[in-house]
Amino acid sequence: MRILGLETSCDDTSAAVVENGRVRSNVVSSQTALHAPYRGVVPELAARAHLDNLMPAVARALLIAGPGKLDAVAYTRGPGLMGPLLIGKVAAQTLARILSVPAVGVNHLEGHVLAAELEHRLRWPALALVVSGGHTDLVLAKGPGRYRVLGRTRDDAAGEAYDKVARLFGLGYPGGPEIDKRAAKGNAAAVAFPRPTMAGTWDFSFSGLKTSVLYLLKGRKPLGRELNDLCASFQEAVAETLVDKTVAAAKKHKAKDIVLGGGVAANLRLRALMVERGEAAGFSVRLPARALCTDNAAMIAHAAGRFLTACGSGTSARYRAVGASCDPNLPLRSWA
Repeated sequence: MRILGLETSCDDTSAAVVENGRVRSNVVSSQTALHAPYRGVVPELAARAHLDNLMPAVARALLIAGPGKLDAVAYTRGPGLMGPLLIGKVAAQTLARILSVPAVGVNHLEGHVLAAELEHRLRWPALALVVSGGHTDLVLAKGPGRYRVLGRTRDDAAGEAYDKVARLFGLGYPGGPEIDKRAAKGNAAAVAFPRPTMAGTWDFSFSGLKTSVLYLLKGRKPLGRELNDLCASFQEAVAETLVDKTVAAAKKHKAKDIVLGGGVAANLRLRALMVERGEAAGFSVRLPARALCTDNAAMIAHAAGRFLTACGSGTSARYRAVGASCDPNLPLRSWA
């Protein structure tokens, strides 16, 4: 099964071809430079950039993948920014109509969960942490299309907290890579920032940690070694909070694997700590390559392939075909 995937949920325009679970091409056109002056994504600018970038990305992805008949076109149906999502949907449905193949809408967060399957064989149930600029979700995955959200952030997502703290530090946008780079040179024990555990729940909260940084700085801009130490200390607080709750949830729900996904999953300290503590607790930790953590169309195409395999086999009542397209809007496929 050969699938063209389109990803336009936020500010990265991506097109990819995945064939039988193998990535044939994965083209990403970044808008970081466009949004950097605003220190955040401007939805209208993002939508216009997708209009310019999407079809060139598709053409390049098909060229890199080489000749071969497409069996479906997949697109991100949400969550994300309305304008960018609409552009990806219309493009995918148009291409699917021209090619007489199914158009499959994929939940963006499901794509992040299944991204690890492009490099690893996952065992179910798996405990997935999807962590990005817009989401921090702890998910029990019983298999493709079978998810139960155990907890999520009550305020700032982890990636959002990174961006806001980076602004307090006077660093550039996006904040995550900047903090990660400086943290590697700093002392993580320099400042004892709080670990927001949200006892009794599987939820997260990072607004208090962000406020702790604000009060510590008191309007000043740290420099040099002090800045490196602050970055390392802040990052350690975020990483420990995410890792400890994920490992605890995996124990509670008897997961076989721990899966990490989302843009913040590219963070080096989070990856290292998850492997360290996850494996110490007896779990296999499945990390996608860093290029597959950020928004990309390969994960969308792969998730659609998983859906179409079950849809075509008729082995699962969760999946069904409607005309020339498959309907992903069934109860267990929703991210509730």
